[in-house]
Amino acid sequence: MATNPDAEIDHEGPVTPYRQLAEILKARIDRGDWAEGRPIASENSLVQQYGLARTTVRRAIAALVEERIVWTVQGRGTYVGQPPADS
Repeated sequence: MATNPDAEIDHEGPVTPYRQLAEILKARIDRGDWAEGRPIASENSLVQQYGLARTTVRRAIAALVEERIVWTVQGRGTYVGQPPADS
């Protein structure tokens, strides 16, 4: 399922908001909004941009971490790809 990287969250749709956000973020990564090894937008930015609760944003990011699309460093951010071998 290809998601439009510019899509908005449909709060009334059958897909949960966190899953919609995860798909949007994947599409934005695929489009090149964030390069490999570079940070994605902050949680605060995503909360404001998509009008979601922080827990929803965190759940979407956790889903992407589980899929090995991004990795996180506590207090530093979420990065595209896999962590460096020395981390």
